[in-house]
Amino acid sequence: MPAIETTRLRNVAFLSLSGAGKTVIAESMLFATGAITRQGSVQEGTTASDYEPEEQRREASVQTTIVQCMWRDHKINLLDTPGYADFRGEVVSAIRVTDAAVIVVAAPSGVEIGTQQMWRMADERGLPRLLFVNKLDRENTDFLRVLDSLSETFGRKCVAVQVAVGSETDFSAVVSLLDPKAEAPAGMEGQVEEARERLIEAVAEADDDLATKYLEGEEITSDEMVAGLRQGVATGGIVPVMAGAATIGVGTKELMDAIVDLLPSPAQSAAVTATDADGQEVQLDGKADGPLAALVFKTSADPFVGKLSYFRVYSGTFKSDTQITNATRDESERVGHLFTMTGKDQEPVAELAPGDVGAVPKLLSALTGDTLTDRGKTLLLPGFEFGAPVYQMAVYPASKADLDKLTTALARICEEDPSLQLTRDPGTNEMLLGGLGDVHVDVAVEKMKRKFGVEVLQETPRVAYRETISISTKVEYRHKKQSGGHGQFGHVWLEIQPLERGAGFEFDAKVVGGSVPREYIPSVQKGCRQAIEDGVLADTPS
Repeated sequence: MPAIETTRLRNVAFLSLSGAGKTVIAESMLFATGAITRQGSVQEGTTASDYEPEEQRREASVQTTIVQCMWRDHKINLLDTPGYADFRGEVVSAIRVTDAAVIVVAAPSGVEIGTQQMWRMADERGLPRLLFVNKLDRENTDFLRVLDSLSETFGRKCVAVQVAVGSETDFSAVVSLLDPKAEAPAGMEGQVEEARERLIEAVAEADDDLATKYLEGEEITSDEMVAGLRQGVATGGIVPVMAGAATIGVGTKELMDAIVDLLPSPAQSAAVTATDADGQEVQLDGKADGPLAALVFKTSADPFVGKLSYFRVYSGTFKSDTQITNATRDESERVGHLFTMTGKDQEPVAELAPGDVGAVPKLLSALTGDTLTDRGKTLLLPGFEFGAPVYQMAVYPASKADLDKLTTALARICEEDPSLQLTRDPGTNEMLLGGLGDVHVDVAVEKMKRKFGVEVLQETPRVAYRETISISTKVEYRHKKQSGGHGQFGHVWLEIQPLERGAGFEFDAKVVGGSVPREYIPSVQKGCRQAIEDGVLADTPS
């Protein structure tokens, strides 16, 4: 496949709480575009997006998957993100490399806390977005009720661009409000006209020229509506709300139309700033003949294929069979094959234009967050901030055979998912695997067994107890030993006082009523330090 022009690219992240149907929508899009001949099922584990065994067993996404399809001569790169909060790191990297978002809302449950969280994440990135109300073919669903809830939660900017035909099991189609010639089903004429009037008002508020035409009573054409809506979406003044049921394919084609017509291409997105070798900021204009700058946003570790690095091109043209530089680590890399991805399926390409998303295998040094540039060049793109782990488990090898491979497997799995963190507790000498939740850590352990043949046991981390001095006190010790001759005698008073927390250990000495050789004093200090390390009451360090 030749490189797709930047203006005909759409990079979109699907965001929602788990269970809203993102993966099924992606599957429906693939089926509608002819990319697959049979629409898969999450329950049967046959979708293109959820291909990992952990996802198929749990019937939920645990990683971001790229799904690509062609629609109206445009290439849509869809990043299907997981909905569980445990895998929020995958969402962070996905929305960083996309230009827009589709926030999916499950009609039976409506707006949930996860919906609001995803909305805030899109806000933080300033992403234009659509809202897609899915599962309208289920019981106890009503598009207008969900629309009211969206408007109440996120404001009047949420405006329907469609009207649902039928409800629950009778839901069968959607009527576009952008096309004045679209016929309303019998009995729905008033509802369609009222909804279209609200949409025209919203679009007119976002465009001064259209506002003038609207106030003067002139007709606003379909093309003008789309153009005004596109402008409103780009500025965040309008968030179109769409309806559908992905399992039966209703609303899928209309969603792809909206992605092409209303969401920006990479060429229309805000310019990206990089840093050159002198530390100066450089604005990347996204030209095909510009300097190469690509950001690695995902790393997949495979014991057979090797490492697969997923990247987004921000400037220049990424070509196969070339030499490049990992500017982050100042390492040269050889690019052999170059792929675009649909789930786990790879399609070889010769080059990728600015704005496109692809993958390259077997890069030696590249990790998530690294910048790939032309050979010998330095352009650094900002990396990722995944936040600190909130959940930790102590991990041990299940057998001696696992012990030899444990460290390597843990390092590889943390390369694949940087939101995981591996540390060693110096107090207990335990190896701790930290993540964003118990499911996050469990999935990592499952992957280590499947990918690297290492079985890991999890245990609750032991508490690294400490002893300390709470009050001031004095102790006296007399040492007498008769072994012939003069024998041995020593008299020590030890005064102990607490210090401020974290102040550590301080030692001082003074001699009273006699002369003590200075070489004896370090022995007393050494004994104190030994007691601190060994503990006095519970055999734990002080």
